[in-house]
Amino acid sequence: MSPTRIAIVDDHELVAMAVQNLVDTADGLEFSRHATSVTELVRRMRDTDLVLLDLSLRDGTDPGENVRQIRDWGAEVLVLTSGEDPYLVRSASRAEVLGIVRKSTPRKALVGAILAAARGELVPTTEWASALDTDPLLAAAPLTFREREVLSLYASGLGARGVAAQLFISENTVNDHLRRIRSLYHRLGRSAATKVELYQRGIEDGYVQAPGRE
Repeated sequence: MSPTRIAIVDDHELVAMAVQNLVDTADGLEFSRHATSVTELVRRMRDTDLVLLDLSLRDGTDPGENVRQIRDWGAEVLVLTSGEDPYLVRSASRAEVLGIVRKSTPRKALVGAILAAARGELVPTTEWASALDTDPLLAAAPLTFREREVLSLYASGLGARGVAAQLFISENTVNDHLRRIRSLYHRLGRSAATKVELYQRGIEDGYVQAPGRE
């Protein structure tokens, strides 16, 4: 199996060197390159699977727009932050990132976050949870489109087999989605262990239609 190619966009060379060292020592990862801006990164043909994006670049670019450019280029994004303005964190949170991680995160935990993101998994953190909690434009948990479909159908009364039939996917795939959804809500401090709690979370986040609401 080919290693996941990792690039970093950061205008501090020392940070990039430290990240390269982390990546080089982790199984299943391969360091692709360092760019000082998203424009520099995406002007070349895609050679990266996951981009570690500095939240606050000195070129003044908006984090949300940077994420969109990278995803349009074809790579996933894990945001790195030093604890900047919450506005920037919320901007990144509104985009389709896999997580927002502090640069000061201990080495082992940071490698774990990169490995999880390399597998395409969400990486919930305090920073991300805080952004979700305090941003009126981003009240919902960051579920993928498919996860929203699964949650909506399952929480509305269908069993896993019924959801699978509706979406033309396997029952095992539905159960995998449900496990990820529950795990995300749990790590964000919002219990979703039971079907009732999933229903409540779905209504809160607008993924399930509340009774009497058109």
